[in-house]
Amino acid sequence: MIRRRDAMLGLAAAAAAPAMPGLSQGAAARTLRVIPQANLTSLDPVWTTAVVTRNHAYMVYDTICAVDAQARPKPQMAEGWETAQDGKEWTFTLRTGLRFHDNEPVRAADCVASAKRWMARDPFGQLLAQQVDEVSALDDRRFRFRLKQPFPFLTLALGKSQNPCFVMPERLANTDPFQQVRDATGSGPFRFVPGDWNPGQRAVWTKFDGYQPRQEPVDGLAGGKVPRIDRVEWTIISDSGTAASAMVSGEQDYWEYPLHDLIPLLRRSRDVVVEQRLLEGTYGIMRFNQVQPPFNNLKVRQAVAMAVDQRDYLRAVAGEDPSLWGVCEGVFTCGSPLASDEGNDVLKVHSVERGRAALRESGYNGEKVVLITPSDYPQINALSLVTADLMQRIGLNVEVVSADWGTVIQRRASKEPVERGGWSVVHTTASGTDLGVPAIHLFLRANGPNAWFGWPDDPEIERLRGQWLNASDEAESKRIGAALNARAMAVLPYVPLGFYWQPSAWRRNVTGAFRSPTTVFWNMGKA
Repeated sequence: MIRRRDAMLGLAAAAAAPAMPGLSQGAAARTLRVIPQANLTSLDPVWTTAVVTRNHAYMVYDTICAVDAQARPKPQMAEGWETAQDGKEWTFTLRTGLRFHDNEPVRAADCVASAKRWMARDPFGQLLAQQVDEVSALDDRRFRFRLKQPFPFLTLALGKSQNPCFVMPERLANTDPFQQVRDATGSGPFRFVPGDWNPGQRAVWTKFDGYQPRQEPVDGLAGGKVPRIDRVEWTIISDSGTAASAMVSGEQDYWEYPLHDLIPLLRRSRDVVVEQRLLEGTYGIMRFNQVQPPFNNLKVRQAVAMAVDQRDYLRAVAGEDPSLWGVCEGVFTCGSPLASDEGNDVLKVHSVERGRAALRESGYNGEKVVLITPSDYPQINALSLVTADLMQRIGLNVEVVSADWGTVIQRRASKEPVERGGWSVVHTTASGTDLGVPAIHLFLRANGPNAWFGWPDDPEIERLRGQWLNASDEAESKRIGAALNARAMAVLPYVPLGFYWQPSAWRRNVTGAFRSPTTVFWNMGKA
């Protein structure tokens, strides 16, 4: 667990350490120096759902549609779209003048190939794919979705804030969706600089002069994405005390996820702003590997869930002040229309003793539980260490494997037994905007081998997800949402760990740090 004393000691050590190399005054004025939430190890937002990769993708790629601050889909790369009277054909027309970073024009064929690859992996995209007869390019600017039946959520699926359909050149989008694309050529406002990428240390993007932003003001993730800075540099600083010192001294401009223990210190600096940029809270997730023992056994999953007290997790991340976090024992974002307590009894037990008794009765036979945790991602590491302690206390044979975030996201893709490099438990976080409805809820997908890592397989969850898409009115939508919550609590595809508020910190001369469903760097500049 991360403690305030350790963080302060780290800060003191950082203050005594030699200064990091700096930029010239002119270059610094045109460069946004960022301490990102985690190490960037994958460039492919289809292959991984890691938020750090999504943040990279929003700089490098553009999207056909995008959602505004009210989560309404708007045209982005598209000039617009037309829908047939029967709702079974959608025809999109691209804006003129769009170009990729290699100066090739963006064509409808690029959008078609990107959509097909994205639909193979994304939960909402998979639902869309079930309704698609054909996606085809009509000419260089127009492409069409032909559907088996009307799918009114099509533009929301393409443009949602969590892992939208980022458009790549056709030559890259034709890559197997289960293989990583390592060429980050896109058509977004910034171009990735592969020669300056050193995973674990830094990553660099430069302004793409050929980008043509929309003319309307930015609204959420829609509208005019204007690159107002020449260069964005991410520096990986795993020690939070060193990161805080770099912010206070002006060596860094923006810290995406500062450690909560250090927020009072940052606020005491007149040159640093600390504010909430994300629109919703950050939700913690405990995920079981359900294709390997022991968590292929529902009774073992239930024993762990009985012992969970979300308050322990939230205090470990955000401290004792309850205004900085909230218990949320359902699968949908608390305060959202679908939030429900239906069937939540297993998460209201809060008893290590009852968890231990349930484990004894589960048939657990002492199998090793490998919990992988990112040593360089303090918030997720804190969640992981609470779980490790809890599992040991109820009697599980736990081995904690600490690695960098890049290694964790590589290893969690393995379905092998733990003896051959597999895993048993991982943790992650998601914005509340990503958990509000079944169609975009990544951790609620339960379609076995095509589900998110952990691969839960429950046809009833899948049936209810499909039913929700066809709900006739709000009352029916809420009824299905409550049924989904109850089913998820019965089979436990994951364990919700509550939410906390994650502010960001930036130097006072940084401009344009608007609130958004995810961290984006366009429209940000320096005074």
